[in-house]
Amino acid sequence: MKKTFQLTIEGKNRDRVLEATKHEIRQYIKRERRKTLPEGVDFWDFDCRFGTHPDNAQGVHPATLTALIDAVALAGGDAFYLELLAKPGLRGARAGAEPSDDDLV
Repeated sequence: MKKTFQLTIEGKNRDRVLEATKHEIRQYIKRERRKTLPEGVDFWDFDCRFGTHPDNAQGVHPATLTALIDAVALAGGDAFYLELLAKPGLRGARAGAEPSDDDLV
């Protein structure tokens, strides 16, 4: 998804447009996560870029999207750009995990 979301639409309540935008993003993430995983992949990860314009978009973590959208809305911004692309992800070993007896054999 590469899209510029308008927060100010004539004839529509700004708060409702904001919530509808968040809902659309959540539904997109859910839809992408339901897709069948390729062989050897643990989960769907997302590359995410966010900004007020496509030219100034920065890479961000998907978990921070709601807070970033709220910040733009509170600042009085009329629109924001979101680039959200699914990619295969692999889970790694935990950094603080102790090796078990099975790992030593």
